[in-house]
Amino acid sequence: MPVVFRHIGYRFFFYSNEGDPLEPVHIHVFKDGAEAKFWLQPEVNVAYNSGFNARTLAMLSRIVADRSAEIESAWHDYFA
Repeated sequence: MPVVFRHIGYRFFFYSNEGDPLEPVHIHVFKDGAEAKFWLQPEVNVAYNSGFNARTLAMLSRIVADRSAEIESAWHDYFA
C-alpha cells in the first residue's frame, strides 16, 4: 500500500488494488486503529469512517483538501 505522506502521526495512503475497474481518486487515513476514506472529487468528503470523531474528521478533511494535488499526482503516477 503506497503511503503518499504522513502528518502528525496519521498515515495517508491508498491500497495498491483499488478495484476493477479502478475506483475514483481517493485517500485512506490511518492512525491508532482508526481508518477513514476520503473522496477527492467533486469535492473532498468522507466515504467511510471507522473510529475517528467528528473533530478529527474535519481536520483530516482540511488536510486532504490542502494536499489534494499531491494526492492526485501520486495516484496517477502509481496507477498509470
